[in-house]
Amino acid sequence: MAEEKTFPRWVPLLCGLIGSTTCGMLLYAWSVFIKPLNAEFGWTRAEIAMAFAICCLVFGLMTFPAGRLSDKYGPRNVVMVGGVILGIGFVLSGFIQSKIQLYITYGLIAGFGGGCIYLPPIANAPKWWPDRRALATGFAVVGLGLGSFLMGPLATWMITNPEMGWRYVFWYCGIAMGIMALVAGFFLKAPPAGWKPPGWTPPAPAAGAGAPKATRDFTHEETTKDMKFWLLYLAYFCGSFAGLMVIGHLAGFGRDQGLTAMAAAGAVSSLAFTNAATRILSGWFVDMIGIRVYFAVTFALQTAAMIFIFQLGGSVYGLAAIAMLIGWNYGAMFTLFPATCGQFYGMTAQGSNYGLLFTAWGLAGFAGPWIGGFLKDSTGSYYAPFLIAAAFCALGTVILFTTKPPEKKPI
Repeated sequence: MAEEKTFPRWVPLLCGLIGSTTCGMLLYAWSVFIKPLNAEFGWTRAEIAMAFAICCLVFGLMTFPAGRLSDKYGPRNVVMVGGVILGIGFVLSGFIQSKIQLYITYGLIAGFGGGCIYLPPIANAPKWWPDRRALATGFAVVGLGLGSFLMGPLATWMITNPEMGWRYVFWYCGIAMGIMALVAGFFLKAPPAGWKPPGWTPPAPAAGAGAPKATRDFTHEETTKDMKFWLLYLAYFCGSFAGLMVIGHLAGFGRDQGLTAMAAAGAVSSLAFTNAATRILSGWFVDMIGIRVYFAVTFALQTAAMIFIFQLGGSVYGLAAIAMLIGWNYGAMFTLFPATCGQFYGMTAQGSNYGLLFTAWGLAGFAGPWIGGFLKDSTGSYYAPFLIAAAFCALGTVILFTTKPPEKKPI
C-alpha cells in the first residue's frame, strides 16, 4: 500500500487533461478539413459532415463499454488500447480516396479509439479527489476545448503550407495523438478501495439528522433501473442536441446574417474559448454552491441564448457574446453530468454509469447537426433549428430542476 500513499493525486488530473485534449483534437477541429476535401474530391458538405456524424456516434456509444472495462480491469489498458486504435484510424485517413474509406477510417476506427480514451480518466479523477470531485472532473475534461485550440491553427497551417496539405495533418497529428493517449494511459491508475486524501474526512450528516445510516453505492444494474438516471439521460441528450446543432452551424448562421467570414470564425473561436474555460470553473462553482442550482441555471441561460441569437447575431460583438454564453453552458455539461452521476449513484460503478449516460451525447452528435442542416435547407433560415434547440434546452431545464438525488442504498 505504500505506493498508493505516495502516488501524486495530481497525476490522474494531468492524464485526464492529455486524454481529453487528444479527443478534442479528434472532434472539434473537423471543420478545417471540409474545404480541402471538397476541393479535391468534389464531395458535398453533407457528405463530408457524415464522417464527423459517424465519429460522434461511435465515440459516444463506445464510452459505455470503455467504462465497463475500466471498472473491471482499470483505466490504464483501456486508454492505451484506445490510443493505438485512434492513431491508426487517423493516420489511415490520410490515405483515403473515397467517402466510404473516410467513414471507416475517421468515423469508425478513430471514433472507436477516441471513445476508449475519453471516459476512463474522467471516471478515475474524482476517485482521487473526493474533496473536490466536480473540480477534478472539470480539469479532466478541459482538454476537449483545449484540443480545438491546438488542432485548429496547427491543421490550418499544415493545410495551407504548399509543401504539405491535408493528408499530412492526418499523418503527423495521428501519430502525435496516439503518443499522447499512450502517455496518458500509462500513468493512469485507480486508488485502492477506501482511499481518501490525508487529513480529509467525509462531511458529517446535517445537525438533527440523527445517526447516519450505513449506505453503499449503487451497482450499475441498480442505476439502470432507476428512472432518475434516464431523466438525466434525456436531459443530457437535450443539452447536447442543442449545443452541437449550434456548434455545427454557428459560422454559417453568422454569414447568413451578413458578417464576414473572419467575423463568423471569430464567433466560433469565442465559443471554443468559453467551452474550455467553463470545464474547470464550473467545477469550482459547483463545489461552492452545489450541482442542482448551477445545473438548472446553465440550461435556462442556454435556452435564452438560443432565442436571443436572432436579435444579436447580426452584430460582430453580439454574435461573439452569444457564442461565448452558449460555449460556457455547453461546456459546463461535461463537468456537471459526470459530477451529478457520481453524486446520485456513487463512484464505485462511475465508469459504467457515466459511460452509459454519455451515449446520449453520441446520439445527439449524430442527430443535432444533421437535423439543423436539414431544417435550414428546408426553410431557408436557421429560425426553425435554433427554436427547436431552445425547446430542447427548456425541457432539460425542467428535468434538471425537478430531479432530486435518489435515496442511498442501505448496506
